[in-house]
Amino acid sequence: MRKEYVVSTPPMGWNTWNTFYTEMNEDLVRSTADAMAETGLLDAGYRYLILDDGWSLRERGADGLLVPDPEKFPSGLSATVDYVHGRGLKFGIYSCCGVHTCGRFPGSFEHEFSDARQFAAWGVDYLKYDNCYRPGTVSGEMLYRRMAMALRASGRDILLAACQWGTEDVHRWIRSTGAHTFRSTVDIQDTWRSIESIAQSQMEHLSANAPGCYNDMDMLVVGMAGGGCNPEASLGGCTDEEYQTHFALWAMMGSPLIIGCDIRSMTESTRGILTNREVIAINQDPDGRGCYRLPTYASPEAFILVKPLANGDYAIGFFNFGDAPAHVELPFWDLGLTRESGLLLRMRDCLAHEDLGPKKEYFAAVVPGHGCRVFRCGLAEG
Repeated sequence: MRKEYVVSTPPMGWNTWNTFYTEMNEDLVRSTADAMAETGLLDAGYRYLILDDGWSLRERGADGLLVPDPEKFPSGLSATVDYVHGRGLKFGIYSCCGVHTCGRFPGSFEHEFSDARQFAAWGVDYLKYDNCYRPGTVSGEMLYRRMAMALRASGRDILLAACQWGTEDVHRWIRSTGAHTFRSTVDIQDTWRSIESIAQSQMEHLSANAPGCYNDMDMLVVGMAGGGCNPEASLGGCTDEEYQTHFALWAMMGSPLIIGCDIRSMTESTRGILTNREVIAINQDPDGRGCYRLPTYASPEAFILVKPLANGDYAIGFFNFGDAPAHVELPFWDLGLTRESGLLLRMRDCLAHEDLGPKKEYFAAVVPGHGCRVFRCGLAEG
């Protein structure tokens, strides 16, 4: 019988790093698990609660095993994992393919198999595996292959999220290692320019996604508003318009949707962006196809992304990276839809949640600076 993918669509969840840096503890984990279950995030598809760097002591134990920090987790890590599972969520943890993690906690280099068994014994479902402090004579391809093998031998299905940063031509080889997602970018910051730069950096890799292994453009900064204690990420903040565009880009481009804000105090606007089921459905489409990019003729800083969906529909996103509003035009022949076909598009606005009715041959919209429009379109007889 064919084994199902550990992850068939881009994973969705929440991670400690962007807002809390290394300052997590079991009270934060439990209260966040409660918030995920009670604010609609779990129902919307966010299932992974992930501890990032800083959960362990600075040294391994005498037995060579990783030791959860007893001040941060006085009840023990297993009890924390059990609480997360009890809220209907999956639990994620962090390590690194080097001798140290990025925060100089113990890494998993040459401890891959014992660490994987330890993660499995705790009930871990997801491993974020970073790329710091690794020996320069060993390839990343070998190190990610080795941890993937260790997880497969652990006796538990654990998602391997390779945080590789897009180096070493990673798009070419990462799928063959057994990783389920791969970080292909520098760390995101809570600024519009960071969002724009990361999205632009992946435009030449739009076809890199497929079920079983997804291109990770880093965590979401939606709702951070310049807050948090992470000096690397908590910079400036964005407008709600920019956060909406960020979320729509990550959804259209097939990236994992991993929240980074403090969801216990998120605004209704933030919750509305993060729980938009019509946009999430584009990201979670079972075909897992990449999108393609179309230029626009009147607005050089605007562009269109088109993603074929499993039921025959198309997701179409209008994006404007310019500072001023842009008039974005889509002649349907750019999609391959000719006048001779006799077909039209029935369009639905996924942000306004309203049907726009049938459109023939052409559609145009004004998109605000740093803004977007997202549509779900079905072919119909004209």
